[in-house]
Amino acid sequence: MSETVTPHDRRFFGQPLPLANLFGVEMWERFSFYGMQGILIYYLYYSVSEGGLGISQAAATSIVGAYGGTVYLSTILGAWIADRLLGAERTLFYSAVLIMLGHISLAVLPGFLGVGVGLGCVAFGSGGLKATATSMVGDLYDERDDRRDAGFSIFYMGINIGALLGPLLTGFMQTRYGFHWGFGLAAVGMFLGLTQYTIYRHQFGDIGRYPPHPLPSDLRLRVAGIGIVAVVVVAVLAATGVITSGNMSDIVVASTIVASVAYFVLILTSRQITPVERSRVWSFIPMFLASAAFWSLFQQQFTTVAVYSDTRLDRNLFGWEFPPSWVQSINPVFIIVFAGVFAAAWTKLGPRQPSSPIKFAIGTIIMGIAFLGFIPMGGGGPNSAPLLGLIGILFLFTMAELFLSPVGLSLSTKLAPKNFHTQMVALFYLSVALGTAMAGTLAKYYDENDETPYFLWIGGASITIGVVLALCSPWIRKLMQGVH
Repeated sequence: MSETVTPHDRRFFGQPLPLANLFGVEMWERFSFYGMQGILIYYLYYSVSEGGLGISQAAATSIVGAYGGTVYLSTILGAWIADRLLGAERTLFYSAVLIMLGHISLAVLPGFLGVGVGLGCVAFGSGGLKATATSMVGDLYDERDDRRDAGFSIFYMGINIGALLGPLLTGFMQTRYGFHWGFGLAAVGMFLGLTQYTIYRHQFGDIGRYPPHPLPSDLRLRVAGIGIVAVVVVAVLAATGVITSGNMSDIVVASTIVASVAYFVLILTSRQITPVERSRVWSFIPMFLASAAFWSLFQQQFTTVAVYSDTRLDRNLFGWEFPPSWVQSINPVFIIVFAGVFAAAWTKLGPRQPSSPIKFAIGTIIMGIAFLGFIPMGGGGPNSAPLLGLIGILFLFTMAELFLSPVGLSLSTKLAPKNFHTQMVALFYLSVALGTAMAGTLAKYYDENDETPYFLWIGGASITIGVVLALCSPWIRKLMQGVH
């Protein structure tokens, strides 16, 4: 029996009750995602005697960046399936099943076979779940409901509860029992999330049940053929050495740029959007670019910062050296503490809160300052960088993230044309895909023996982009046509 979600539903901390189910499934999905990703780079470059695969650090960061970028790049596919074939709700369910199968593959299949099958399933499953879950959260609110940003901040807190616990527990399992036990725990987490979601699916009523822009049945066979050809092409390129572990992130960067441009052109030239909707899409372009710059720094938590934590950070805690993967849980701790503060602040300020372009600008500037914070900690030997220094830097990561990420999710639903609802969310995730893949590409230039130029140039570039966005905000707000 389905339930009806009304604009006045306030049964979950003042928010609609179905937000609790989306909160929960996203929490468990993030538990499995970040739990696996927290130990992935070490699995790739640790020696065989240490339980790893023994590839170079540069190749490992490229694979991690490419994988992370593919997760967000595949939101296009997930969003398209939701909008044209299955609807958001069923797409979310099947994506969760695929994620669970991916983690099981990493846990039970040996070597690069497990990496290839597992990361492929997790990447495409996560892409489908991300776009649809975000879209469904947006569907719980009217576009002018002042609770929307607060609701997304609460949803974002659920993400970070999972992101906190995942690396801690999988890192412990990896240290105590081995990498495959850590991957297995990630699979268990996704199973719990899938079970919870299945039990409470009825709460959504008609939300996400039907595709808003169904694909005509006579085109489905053609689309399936295109998909099969794409898979074959990628397989051939990998088998012939065109795609290698060292250039994966570069290929994903290029692919994401092409996909982003194509998607903007597709939406902007569509006859199915109104002039107001078209103006709003134009307004999203400068924020898309700022978001990509932001994520190219932020997602280095899993490339540069992960290597830094393993080789440069003093991880001695009261006489015990904690696993480097535990550093990935520092940012979620701050998110859990401050997400509610930001949500309350946006709710209290209501229409007086800063505009979305200004929030994006502030987040990008803070992210640049955080990278400059690495410079004073340079010059020491291996494992000499102070833990408190890195904690302070990751605090700045958190402040930047809360200004930009939940706001970006919310903004993509507010600016979305009616017939491209979930696909507009995918465009935001394309900016994350571009930034995440760039995080893998940029990390190849990090030299732990000469860190200052790397952190100086990247931090300075992010600050510059944020300042330019702030200066352009009046023009951007005019294009947003009344959306705040």
